[in-house]
Amino acid sequence: MEDQRIKSVVILGGGTAGWMSAAYLGKALGPNVKVTVLEAPTIPRIGVGEATVPNLHKTFFDFLGIPEDEWMREVNASYKMGIKFLNWRTPGAGQSTPRSIDGKPDYYYHLFGLLPNHENLPLSHHWVADRLAGRTDEPFDYACYREPPVMDRNLSPKYLDGTRWTNYAWHFDTNLVAAFLKRFSTEKQGVIHVEDEMTEAVIDYRGYVTGLRTKGGKLIEADFFVDCSGFRALLINGAMREPFLDMSDHLMNDSAVATQVPNDDEATGVEPYTSSIAMSSGWTWKIPMLGRFGTGYVFSSRFQSRDDATLEFCKMWGLDPETQPLNHIKFRSGRNRRTWVRNVVGIGLSSCFLEPLESTGIYFITAALFQLAKHFPDKNFDQILIDRFNAEINTMFDDSRDFLQVHFSFAPRNDTEFWKACKDLELADDITEKIKMYRAGLAVNMPITDEGTYYANFEAEFRNFWNNSNYYCILAGLDELPDHALPALAARPEQIESAQAVFQQIKKTQRELIDTLPSTHQFLRQLHGR
Repeated sequence: MEDQRIKSVVILGGGTAGWMSAAYLGKALGPNVKVTVLEAPTIPRIGVGEATVPNLHKTFFDFLGIPEDEWMREVNASYKMGIKFLNWRTPGAGQSTPRSIDGKPDYYYHLFGLLPNHENLPLSHHWVADRLAGRTDEPFDYACYREPPVMDRNLSPKYLDGTRWTNYAWHFDTNLVAAFLKRFSTEKQGVIHVEDEMTEAVIDYRGYVTGLRTKGGKLIEADFFVDCSGFRALLINGAMREPFLDMSDHLMNDSAVATQVPNDDEATGVEPYTSSIAMSSGWTWKIPMLGRFGTGYVFSSRFQSRDDATLEFCKMWGLDPETQPLNHIKFRSGRNRRTWVRNVVGIGLSSCFLEPLESTGIYFITAALFQLAKHFPDKNFDQILIDRFNAEINTMFDDSRDFLQVHFSFAPRNDTEFWKACKDLELADDITEKIKMYRAGLAVNMPITDEGTYYANFEAEFRNFWNNSNYYCILAGLDELPDHALPALAARPEQIESAQAVFQQIKKTQRELIDTLPSTHQFLRQLHGR
């Protein structure tokens, strides 16, 4: 019988997606599959996705066998315990400090720490019961999690001896990530690197790609092709003619202006979180690392011109728009109808994109690589493998899109045309169902209850990433409370009373952490040897 095994894979495009794909597939497929990266040296990289989600190390670097401290040192990485949302409830232009709302600062945290349970229920249910009954006015994040007071003081998610006390993600320089993974892939896994520019995809009578012609006169043949060519999507949208499904009816932002800003770490510290700062027509990210922070204003060109957005952005940080190096980006929000067509699969921006409000970019890459390795075909290209892969990617994207839309649709501010229009956007059916569940006091998806569960089941983690605690952080942070507590709690008043000990223990732990933790700056200097 003819050998039907896939023996060669070509990845079109380098950058973060291309070299993550090369490293992951080089490990997952083993030495009997030749992996080649065709990278055009003249194509600029987007380079704005510098924040991640907590599964990155376990599902990617740990799979590659690279210790966390090793790759962190290579890419100037810092820690991220969550996202701080500033001024999403109060009107005004971009401002890097919180405004006041009812005498309190306008910010809240979306946390990566684990939401405690009490009597087999997430603590969020007990907080809602107390809040609606007037027994507490403490915000959800500060009442139910250990992390917020620690983050307020820029303290570290690790002790100086390396002991980790909470869940976290990372900030890093994506250009350094791509360079590090290129060295790892080519030197340790034998990945072939070709610097040239594709000019044509050669397609056979079945519609399958058989090779890529290059400007340098090469023909690079393979059995399987991974499209990491970014928004151009040269193979999946070009050669395969797969339609892109625009999602601007759910998320209006389509532009960004980005830069890097030096930071005096000694004076201000290094924040262990991403900031998301509401602006007049969108929001600005702030991603701290040693010595500087990356920042960018994501906005809707329907409501603000590029020049006005640039001025608002630069004014907030005290930058001169005439001299500051600025990267202007146009992007598309949406996904391909199918991510995998025949023998071509899109990974990264060529597959799907959502504005980086919840750091989904690298999450989409790792999740797609995980599913691709699981569904990897032979030359028969069994359609059920392709269909199941596409279904997983579509669900992952659509769930993430819904979660992002909740941020905008339920933000109380309506001082500009952009924020008013956010309230008029059509909600997807899945969002409507989740909001009904939330208002009825039910959990949205399954809660993650302990660290072992969080890391043990990758399949459930990818499929059910935006869980109960995620929705509570955002909706409660935006002052959108359930209509009532979980009805089952009404029959168990002793549960509500006994939960007070859990809340008190959280307060005790918060005080102990503040007294004993090093600053994030101190820990990072030790880690990076600076």
